[in-house]
Amino acid sequence: MTYKTLEYERKGSVAWIRLNRMENGNALNEEMGIDLMNAAWECEHDEHVRVVVLTGNGKSFSFGGDLKSFASHGEGISQHLKNVTAFLHEAVSRFVHMKKPVIAGVNGTAAGAGMSLAMMGDLVIAAESAKFTMAYTNIGLTPDGSASYFLPRIVGVKRALELAITNRVLTAREAEEWGIVTKVAPDDEFKRELEELANRLAEGPVEAFGSAKALIYGSFHETLESQMAKESFSIARHSSLPEGKEGIDAFLEKRKANFVKVDNAST
Repeated sequence: MTYKTLEYERKGSVAWIRLNRMENGNALNEEMGIDLMNAAWECEHDEHVRVVVLTGNGKSFSFGGDLKSFASHGEGISQHLKNVTAFLHEAVSRFVHMKKPVIAGVNGTAAGAGMSLAMMGDLVIAAESAKFTMAYTNIGLTPDGSASYFLPRIVGVKRALELAITNRVLTAREAEEWGIVTKVAPDDEFKRELEELANRLAEGPVEAFGSAKALIYGSFHETLESQMAKESFSIARHSSLPEGKEGIDAFLEKRKANFVKVDNAST
């Protein structure tokens, strides 16, 4: 598949998606929304992909929405933004619900929709120099791209409101303290640590990863008892799947589990 606003590369079992509008700070326009939606589809349906990494080319992760592009539609801006968010939100939904772990590699500033894209990652690795800001209300707009869903669940309602209303800029370390970022890496080690994490996860049990994601994301809509019922069903099912059998056998035999081999054999 050909992309105009991002680079897509599969290295081994890792799909690398690099936002690539460097001259615009990797700002989101309609084409990027479409590209992200299609890239998510490609990752989801490529059986060779076991992990997805979303990062940015250049010095920024993403400055958010491309306001110049939006404003060029004049009186049609409202309909245009409905179109842009439809593509963006379909992409986010696919990334979140796919069984494969999605790592957001925040190499620089993540503002507006860029911060939303970072937060939808299952794991978020940020360079030391990265910064995070909601930015929307600074220009009289409101959050999109899943920000109003994930942010209060990550940091709590009051902190989410603070970020949305004041547009406070968080350093990478502050974002880590607030739970938005999984790990901060020194700038000169960021790419190496991101690649090491992706490659390590690519050797893991992708079916179990997917079910763990589904359990955790789905837990917000469950009672304690209904969630535990889902947990019981899931762990019992996975114990008889090839990954579960391999994991248990490897533990008992005191060896490293080979999840890639058993997954390939079962497809």
